[in-house]
Amino acid sequence: MGDLVYFLQNNTISRAELSLDDGEIFDIHYGDILIKFNECLDASKHILPAIKNVKYQYKFTELFLKAGDVVMADTAEDETVGKCIELCNIEDRNIVAGLHTIPMRPCSKFARGYLGFYMNTNIYHDQLLPLMQGSKVTSISRATILETYIKFPADIKEQKYIADYFLRIDHLITLHQRLYI
Repeated sequence: MGDLVYFLQNNTISRAELSLDDGEIFDIHYGDILIKFNECLDASKHILPAIKNVKYQYKFTELFLKAGDVVMADTAEDETVGKCIELCNIEDRNIVAGLHTIPMRPCSKFARGYLGFYMNTNIYHDQLLPLMQGSKVTSISRATILETYIKFPADIKEQKYIADYFLRIDHLITLHQRLYI
């Protein structure tokens, strides 16, 4: 991983300092990664919590995420530690990585969605299991992530076919869930 991504900075804003009503800087909270978001987060279609306090507006401008960035939850009460999302369709939104997250930016181009789907597979996640620390609450560190490996086709078109396939499956699952709600 050390050759494929570099780490970005996250913030330490708690859930209590976030709002769904207003704000200009949106925050990816680790709890939302674990429970709410799929592998490829289309930021144009989801309501993201915003940071309430405007004093952070200028403090976080260097932390803004871009499309293609991956944000991993670094802690959980079970083995879901390491679940991550890839950001898509950010447009002009200012989004930062929040508390208990590890934001990463690929060093080279990947097809949209490929990293988000691959890093949530058992093939990748099983590498994280022996690296997790803690008993009641488990966590993973940036240093241990560097010990993991990612496999990917060199051809971006092939990555795109793979990611598009899983995006269509996610869409189909969502449609079926709506039928039964």
